[in-house]
Amino acid sequence: MLPRYNTAISDGENARIIKYCDGKDVSRLGAFPEGERLTVEVSVPRGVGEAGVVLRLFPDGMEYTDIPMDFVDADGEKSKYRTVLEPKKGLYYWGLLFLRGVDTLFTDSSNNVDFTLERESGGRFRLLIYDRESATPDWFKGGIMYQIFPDRFARGEKLFERADAVIHESFDGNIEQFAEFSGGEVANNEFFGGSLYGVADKLDHLESLGVTAIYLNPIFEAYSNHRYDTADYERVDSLLGGDEALAELIKKADERGMKLILDGVFNHTGSDSRYFDKKGKYGGACSDKDSPYRHWYHFGSYPDEYECWWGVKILPKLDHSNEACRHYFTGEGGIAERYIKMGIGGWRLDVADELSDEFLDEFTARVKSASGGEGIVIGEVWENAADKIAYGKRRRYLMGGQLDSVMNYPFRGAVIDFMKWGDASLLYDTLTEIYGSYPTSVSHSLMNLLGTHDTERIMTVLGGDDGDGLSNAEKSTKRMTEEQYRRGRELLKLAAVIQYTVYGVPSVYYGDEAGLEGYGDPFCRPPYPWGCEDTELLDFYKRLGKLRRSMKCLKNGDFSAELWGKNRVIKIIREGDGEKLLAIISRAEAETHVPIDGEYKNALTGEIYLDRVTLPSDSAMILIKK
Repeated sequence: MLPRYNTAISDGENARIIKYCDGKDVSRLGAFPEGERLTVEVSVPRGVGEAGVVLRLFPDGMEYTDIPMDFVDADGEKSKYRTVLEPKKGLYYWGLLFLRGVDTLFTDSSNNVDFTLERESGGRFRLLIYDRESATPDWFKGGIMYQIFPDRFARGEKLFERADAVIHESFDGNIEQFAEFSGGEVANNEFFGGSLYGVADKLDHLESLGVTAIYLNPIFEAYSNHRYDTADYERVDSLLGGDEALAELIKKADERGMKLILDGVFNHTGSDSRYFDKKGKYGGACSDKDSPYRHWYHFGSYPDEYECWWGVKILPKLDHSNEACRHYFTGEGGIAERYIKMGIGGWRLDVADELSDEFLDEFTARVKSASGGEGIVIGEVWENAADKIAYGKRRRYLMGGQLDSVMNYPFRGAVIDFMKWGDASLLYDTLTEIYGSYPTSVSHSLMNLLGTHDTERIMTVLGGDDGDGLSNAEKSTKRMTEEQYRRGRELLKLAAVIQYTVYGVPSVYYGDEAGLEGYGDPFCRPPYPWGCEDTELLDFYKRLGKLRRSMKCLKNGDFSAELWGKNRVIKIIREGDGEKLLAIISRAEAETHVPIDGEYKNALTGEIYLDRVTLPSDSAMILIKK
């Protein structure tokens, strides 16, 4: 194995690839606006013994082109080669070939920045060229998002009821309705009485956390408590307070500088809806062949056989190739525009991989036109969105005109890996790859999450048992021991430091800041524990929020990371607007001395450090350059 070369290191023993755009070193970036001249320069150590260097460029889905790099100069230690690229909008892959007399060496990268030289072609660098006019809303960057499952956050003064809903007398208590096993059928009509009025009543709490964007799980009329089975997109669910409650929440949030982001579930509806109408209450597609919604769905043998989301019969899939169906959401006066005009800040699109390019193009264009460019569109994408393939098709989410941002699930997985196993290598590679793959405006707008309504509570993940082999009945009542909880809280604080200091926007799932625990759906959706919060953890989140809102470099500052201490320590570096912040997170088993570049102040304690800091085992430090 030949040595690994880090593009951020420049000495006489290491190869280095440098990218320049408008004279600026952009070596850690891999996405650029169309029309930019990208200069690629490589310094080759004498020991490589190359006769020449070739840049091999792969336009996505096409044959490669070999571009010989120009020899620039040489000294006794290294040679320098250079070429200039002016690629058109699209996705490319590339790598370098070092031609030698006896063989050829190829660059091999696992994170789109760092590389090794190998004797066989390996992982290529990714290059995304996007629409020059694309930009994400500036208000979202540098903020803090808070995700709320509406039925479980807070009740308002009035408790709303519905004949077919099972509503708890108290807002406290365990979730009692669940399937026998994961994925089994369950009614999902158990409610705790949370409403949008309740959210409005708790804006003081969100303001104390520094929240700027409130992401609400579905709020439209539906049968279930999760409301992913929409019955009517034009009505806010009466159990949440109806349209009046949404208007009130928008008004009160706006007064505090907060915007609402709604959950757009547009791939499917509920079977019990005005559109599909399996129960024959509305005159919809399933009950009336002449219904205007008849061709919004894919029927086999009408009316009992129809295409549905992942085979779930209560979630019939919409046919967006039908223009009337698609325009109901994307057209003038449609759902996208309707709620933007009411004052929401944007949309999170459920299962974005299952929405067509045509739908995304039209939907985002409508959001932008209705909001003067200020509405944000965030996609549920679980992998790297720069070159995602879904259902056999390459997606162009980040090339402009589709998604402003995505849910950063790779971030979650890498943070958990570091917290559980103590090796920061995967976290370093993930952070480096994402930042080196996405347009910078997207990177600074990423929804950086540790938990959502679709995942186990982060406290349970970090400190509790994994739950394997437990029945849902056992999961419903199992709680962490005091020692498990203490350990979970300790690791969650470290994870939160990462979440609040990397590029992108931290997204806090309601109650994580209060210490809620729980296994997967539905146990990750308990009521918020008002009056019983973990005050130590809550105070820590408040301090992180205050710090984040006070530092300009955390909005759109440059990002880099470094590994230290046998990869058990990671440094996160943010720099911009005359500020520099350094977050150091250690999972080392013993006290570790970490060098720093000069004088820094501890952001949380005010202590001054010069040239190095000492971190105890399992600790973190946030430093601001003096």
